[in-house]
Amino acid sequence: MSPADPVPFPKAARPTDNRSPFVRLTELLGDTPPGQPPINLSVGEPQHAVPPFVGPVLAANVSAFNKYPPNNGTPAFREAAAKWITSRYKLPRPVDPAREVLVLAGTREGLFLAAITARRYVKNRNGRPAILIPNPFYAVYAAGALGADCEPVYLAADAESGFIPDLDALSDELLSRTVAFYLASPSNPQGAVAGPDYLRRLIALARKHGFMVFADECYSEIYSREPPVGMLEVAGDDFSNIVIFHSLSKRSNLAGLRVGFAAGDAGFLADYLNLRAVSAPQIPNPVQEVAIAAYEDETHVEENRRLYAAKFDLADQIIGDRYGYKRPAGGFFLWLDVSAHGGDDEVTLRLWREAGVRVVPGSYLARDGAGGSNPGTGFIRVAMVQDAATTAEALHRIVALLS
Repeated sequence: MSPADPVPFPKAARPTDNRSPFVRLTELLGDTPPGQPPINLSVGEPQHAVPPFVGPVLAANVSAFNKYPPNNGTPAFREAAAKWITSRYKLPRPVDPAREVLVLAGTREGLFLAAITARRYVKNRNGRPAILIPNPFYAVYAAGALGADCEPVYLAADAESGFIPDLDALSDELLSRTVAFYLASPSNPQGAVAGPDYLRRLIALARKHGFMVFADECYSEIYSREPPVGMLEVAGDDFSNIVIFHSLSKRSNLAGLRVGFAAGDAGFLADYLNLRAVSAPQIPNPVQEVAIAAYEDETHVEENRRLYAAKFDLADQIIGDRYGYKRPAGGFFLWLDVSAHGGDDEVTLRLWREAGVRVVPGSYLARDGAGGSNPGTGFIRVAMVQDAATTAEALHRIVALLS
């Protein structure tokens, strides 16, 4: 999600809950000056170095900017993505690059248009079509549901459920009208990883009730100990009802490159391509060449993971057992319970006004669910994207202020 969001519609025309968390954060802080030199830990924008091969690969392919790129990606890109998936995960069979991979302009536009495709692709819904969304969530999931004219159903992903939606809480009535189920693993913001049994059970529900699972795996390469299991890894030989989404933004520190891919159910991807061919941005051929180089290199990914691990070591030392902190299994966020120190928006404002640290209120990343409760209330999200020294300084300021 980019901090450079458009100017929001007037509140009367656009309810506050549907606005970008960053628009709401900017409104919350207003003209308040930072109390100390500012440190931005609000946006999940990696600040680690761009891989060294990016410039030379772009320069070598600059002449290809004069060609329209294919809507589904160049054959070389799809081959590289399929090869990476097959090597990264223990798949029951290789991914077919011709039918089971599509290039994306990052995962955000891909996740949005996937909802619209699912609304047309999934038939025979029993009642108003619904899209199920973990709560808290990445804002594009809700935008996709609304764009597809589906009911967004927010599934609590809190400590009680292990920060992933409780599948036991889903009724047959709801599943019978479900069009798609978004799942991020590792999750944003809590960094929870869904295990293989959970993923198998979700796939079984999708196939029984005929809906799509959209697995947002963009944080898959940032983890503490074990590589997270992927959705296709437990799908069996048939990838039906599943599409996975990957990006180079987090894996390779290439958020500005805007390139990723979708892979999985060939029938769905054919319909998805038809929609994207008339509505989505094409990915320039030189950019796809950079992506090929990125997917063929793991050295920079390992270094990236090492840098994040060092910063979580700092969090272990500086935060300790405060604010319900536990080192997340994946991703690069802290999800801190500050409910004992005031509301999450109040703490966010104080951190900026007194300590110069910019974070996001947890309630801005979630919606009111069953019973009207917002599972993000009382939490703040801290993005561990700055260098180690800056991160340590910010964490010390948080502890000093809240103590």
